[in-house]
Formats: sequence, structure tokens, C-alpha cells
Amino acid sequence: MSSVQTTSRPVTEQAEGAAEAHTETAAGAGTASPGGPVPRSARGGAASTPRWRPNATYPRRPEGADAGARLEQFIDAMITMGQTGQVFGEHGIGKTSTFLSHIPRRHPGTTVVLVPAANLTPDDLLVNAPVRDPRSGELVLTQLIMAQLTPGKPFVLLIDDSLQAGDTIQSQLMQIACDWTLGEHDLRALGCVGVFLTDNESLAETSARRSDLAILDRMVTLRITAADTAWRYKLAERYPDWDLTEVFRIWAGLSPHLRSLFSPRTLEHVLDCARAEFPLSWGLPLVGGHRLRLRDVAENGKPGPDHTTEILDRIADALGVRNPRTVADPVRRILRTAIRQGWSVLLQGPPGCGKTQITKQVAREETGRDPVYFSLPVTNVEDLCVPIPTPDGTLDTLLSRSLVGPEPKVIVWDEYNRPKDKATFAKLMEITQERSLAGRPIPNLRAQVALQNPPYHLGRKLQVSGNNVAQASRFTVSYEVRPEDIPAGQWLVDTYGEVAETVLEWWHNDIDDEGRQWVTKRTLERLIRLHQAGLPLETGLIYLGQGEYAPVPLAQLEARLADRSKAVGMRELARDVDAWEARLAAASETSAEGTNDTDLVHQILANAEVSQLRRHRDVVARLLRHLPPKLRATYLVGQTPEKQRFWVAALARMAELAEAAGPAGTGRARSGRRRTAPRQS
Repeated sequence: MSSVQTTSRPVTEQAEGAAEAHTETAAGAGTASPGGPVPRSARGGAASTPRWRPNATYPRRPEGADAGARLEQFIDAMITMGQTGQVFGEHGIGKTSTFLSHIPRRHPGTTVVLVPAANLTPDDLLVNAPVRDPRSGELVLTQLIMAQLTPGKPFVLLIDDSLQAGDTIQSQLMQIACDWTLGEHDLRALGCVGVFLTDNESLAETSARRSDLAILDRMVTLRITAADTAWRYKLAERYPDWDLTEVFRIWAGLSPHLRSLFSPRTLEHVLDCARAEFPLSWGLPLVGGHRLRLRDVAENGKPGPDHTTEILDRIADALGVRNPRTVADPVRRILRTAIRQGWSVLLQGPPGCGKTQITKQVAREETGRDPVYFSLPVTNVEDLCVPIPTPDGTLDTLLSRSLVGPEPKVIVWDEYNRPKDKATFAKLMEITQERSLAGRPIPNLRAQVALQNPPYHLGRKLQVSGNNVAQASRFTVSYEVRPEDIPAGQWLVDTYGEVAETVLEWWHNDIDDEGRQWVTKRTLERLIRLHQAGLPLETGLIYLGQGEYAPVPLAQLEARLADRSKAVGMRELARDVDAWEARLAAASETSAEGTNDTDLVHQILANAEVSQLRRHRDVVARLLRHLPPKLRATYLVGQTPEKQRFWVAALARMAELAEAAGPAGTGRARSGRRRTAPRQS
């Protein structure tokens, strides 16, 4: 699969290396690249000098900005000398984005052809194909080169994640690195003015080292750290109203190991979360299914103290924002923000909790269209794009039909950690970061959502694959979904009516927390449908093998379904509201905290779906008058906006009823017994 990107635009989705406001200096006179054109700026001509844009962090041009970052200086030198450059550095420090933003500004008219090496196959760069010879009219074998290497203007070839390529590709890179040729094609004649290879040497992120001396002897190699890119300037420009001076000071004060974990790219995600008023920890990646923790390494090699909360709270204080532990309706808020901001996000949650359905629903609400859906167990990256010969004698890229067209797109990568092969994680890095496939930008791509299961659930190991931190840190938000984060009860009630209400009341009130984890939203629907079909309910529970089902008692559910008149839910409260109002009034006389009757009514109101509450609005308002104020306050905390709107209206209706009843109505229950009215919240 050909995977090349020709671009002259800076990348803004992830931690970007070169500062857009960074002032570049003109290159000194040097030797032109032999055998090919060199941009005027690389031969010593005038370079582009962007106007400085003040921001809260750098209100004036920072001292030393004119010199350029070390990586920028290296890029200019290699282009001037006509040498192949090899750049090694840790993930997330802005290697790739420095090329994408610096070269078009420092060398006007020069584009960057980005080749993500992880996606290359041996026939992507060059292929022999039968072509009609214009002179003889016969079919002859001709070497076709990828179309992106003939942009018709000077270009720099950037082979990104170069260690991710296979052995055959590594051998092909030897010719490119040494002679700037590919097969019979001279890249200089095609307009190439620079060749660079980048990657991280860490074996934790790559499966190989470049050890062939025949290849290593063909390039100039630079090892860099975060100090060698201009990522601070770029972050300051991305958040112009925030003074990030203290944030940079906090980051610089971390140990080298913590700075490696907490890369500038991850710091950018944390700042994005702060801007969206999300918990800052959501910006830390999920590596192998587990949240990255900012722990140092002790002298004995064991993990040291966990500084995650301390560091993130300090960053929040430096920004003058809150660092909440969670937000109301988190999954919907993450999805809506991702679509509006153009993020890639990862949602990890147990099977059957409703991740896929809520993602599809929000995508339809936000874009008016179904998302572009791929299930990775049945999808190869090669299924999304393939190289094809073109009449002009080059290799072009054919994209999947679902990825083209001007309509807004939300891509869903379902079962993200169950791919056909582990190399898929590396191959998807291009689209999750660069928003392109095979060098072709996906038109009107609004967001990407990866969905996956955790490695363990309910004490059982799930058959999922693990990723590394370089792959995991491509997502702006990584969130661990809890079953209660996706309220599917309303959909069940809308679809199945009173039976669903009964089953949900059992789920909320009759089983413990562990039982609710075994009974997913998907299982609830099976139980409802089995009851409607008159079949045993046990068969709807998760089957564990050897005749064993999930350990969830069903006797109380069967009793509720068999005789609903004995169960107490919203219908029962509404059917006998006078009696329940009198019981609550008596309870308030007995204790300011209420009694068992108070707890029962509170539990029913708290667990009811919005449609049930709206159906019995006046009943809810009458009962609210007799609940302790601290219980009434809980209905407004951590609820979805829809429920919050209902409870605000219900409390207003409660005040109207109290005023209409007058002093006598507030001082005496309908049963005639005097009571002390609870103070209204």
C-alpha cells in the first residue's frame, strides 16, 4: 500500500515541533546539491521571515529565536550540502512536525513528501508494469514510480518511522539514501532537494535497529531531544491567551524519565483537555490498556512514587483552571468535543456497555450522517487504499469509497485492539496523526474514534493486543468507559415499554455492583426479549462454559415480571401518590434524614429514566416537597443535561405546588397529621 503525503501545511492536530512564529535566518552560501535543483533560500537567497505574533507566553520575540532550533539548523544544512539526514529522537517531541512546518517557510516553494514507512510494502515505491511504448506500439515493462515523487516542484522526501519498515524496504531505502535514486529514476531530476529518515531508536517502540553498515555509511545522523525542537513556541501560539511559562517550568523540572513519559505531544493533549474543562488525566495515553502513570524509577529499577495527580494539579493551578475528577455525561461530551475540534479519541470499556452505539448516535447527531465504520478484526489497512498505475506512468492511490467525497466524516475504528496483525497499530499512526492515508488527506474528516476492550474484565483476560506509548499517544483523549457512563435505559424504555422499566428497576435496586457489571446493556435487552418470547431468562446471561452462567440471581427479576403489582416503581408511586405523600410527610416528622420510605422513593426517582419522570411530573414535584434538601440536591449533580433540565423544572414546580397549598398545606399532611415541613433547597 502506497503511503505518501505531499504537504506544505503545518500539522496542528498533535504536538508540533517548529514554531510557526519562529523567525528563520537565511542560509549561508553553500555548495549546491550535485545533479539537481536547490531552492533559492537553500543557495543563500532571502528566506521567508514570518511576522512575530505576540501571545501571553511570549509577548515579545524570545531571545535566541532567530538562531532556530537545532533540528531546524540540521535540516537547512543537509539541504544545502545535498546529504541524506537521519534523525533519531523520542516520540512526541516534534520531529515530523518540525519538517512539515519549517521547510515550507524556510524554503519557499518547497514541499514535503511524507512517507510513513510502516505502511510501505515492497511494490509501493516502485513497480514494473506493462505500458504501451509510443514509438513501437508494443507493450513493454516500465518502472512506475509513485506519483507523489513527481510533484512538479522542489520537494524534500521525509521517510517517517523509518525503522518500522520491513527488511525489503530497508534495502530499498539504501539506494534512496545513497544516490537519491529509485530504480531507474533520479530523484534529483524529479525535483528532490533533500532526503531524511526519522524514528525513535527505542526497542520499546520499534522491532529493529538499523545496523547494516552499508546503509549507515550513506547518511549524516543526528540524535535529538525535546530541547532541540521549538515545541514550546508552537504550544504558546496554540494557546495564545494562556501564559505557559509556569507550565514549561514544571515540565523542565521533571526528571529525564518523567519527561520521556510526559512528552510534549502528551502535554499538548493535557492542555487540550484543560481547555475543554475535562480531567487533565484524560490526556494521558492508555498503553496496553492501562493509563500511563508518571512514575520515576527507583535505584533498584522498581517503579517509584506516582506523581501523576501532583503534576497535573500543578499544571491546572498554573493555568488557573479546575482539574475535575470527572464530568457529567462524559462519553457524549468527549465525542461531541472530538467532532467539533477534529480530535482523535480512544474509548476503552467493557463488552456490551454501549460504546459503539453511542458513538454512532452522536456522530449522526453532529454530522447528520452515519459514521464511516471499520471493524479491525476484519479490516486490513491495505483494504483502505491500494496503488494503481496511471496513464502518465506513475503510481497513484485508490482510496476506499467510504473515505472520499466532500461529506463530513467521523471514522470509527471498532475493536481497535483486536486487529488482524499487530503491525496495524503502526500502520494506523498516519491517519490518526496526519489525517491522511497513502498521502491523500481524507476530505472533511471531522474526528476519529477508536473503541476497544480492556485487557481484563471481571477477573478474566480478554484476547486483545497491546500497543506502545508512541502509538497510544496519538489520541487527544483516552477515556476508560464505565457502564454507568452510557445511560442506555432510556433507549430500552422507548423500545420495549413497561417490561423494560421493570427490568431496569430490578437492575438498579435488586442486584449489587458486581451483578450490574455482569449484566451489561446488551444483556438487559436479551433478558427483555427472552421474557417477551416466554423463554427462560438464564439463557440470556453471559455463558462462562461447562454449564456455568454469570453469577447473577434472577429470582427477584422473575418475581417482578410475574407480579408487577407487588413491585414499587414510578408507576406504583403515581398510582397511589396520596398515600406515598402522606408516608413521606410522616417520615419527615420522624427524622430530618427520613426513613426507609424516604430512601425508597429517593432511589426510585434517582434511577428513573427521563421519559418516566416527565410522564409523572406533578407526582415527582409533590413527593420532592417531603424529601430532605440534601437528597434533592443530588438530582442536579453529575446528571446529563437532559436530566438536569427536568430536575430544575421539577424543583420550580415543587415551589409552585407549595405556594398553592398555602400555610395549611405546608404544615399538615394529607392524612391530617401535623408535621414539620422540610426546609426547601
